[in-house]
Amino acid sequence: MTTRSMTKADYDFIVRVIDKWWGGPSTALAHPIFFHEFGRDAMVVEAEGRPVGFLFGFLPNESSVGYIHLVGIDPDYRRQHVGSMLYGAFEQACTKAGCLSMKAITTLGNQGSMRFHEALGWSFEQVDDYAGPGRTRVVFTKMLPKTSAAADMSD
Repeated sequence: MTTRSMTKADYDFIVRVIDKWWGGPSTALAHPIFFHEFGRDAMVVEAEGRPVGFLFGFLPNESSVGYIHLVGIDPDYRRQHVGSMLYGAFEQACTKAGCLSMKAITTLGNQGSMRFHEALGWSFEQVDDYAGPGRTRVVFTKMLPKTSAAADMSD
């Protein structure tokens, strides 16, 4: 399995399979903005000539926080480190860009996501009204090692 940048063909494939991978209507979460506008930061894990996992994230132009918006893994490839490969590659990109931390969000009660992030060294907190009144979310954060690029950004 290899991690690489997402192509338009990958994006088109993901839009076709995301509902199956997530077990319900999820296509709207894979909004085209995450490929067309933020595509330089989108990545896939490929196996057997096709994507088996994807990550839509973006690196900031001026902020010091890299953000992971959406991750999906083919059910046949779960528990095979695809998620940790994607997160590791994104963390490297964030560190190289000088980010000081990474952030991700999930809905309250998503225990699988909480266990996954915690296993990768992320902290999390429940934030009431994060997504609007009555819309509590779990906010994940991971601090990154400070690099010379990050030091320049914080000065």
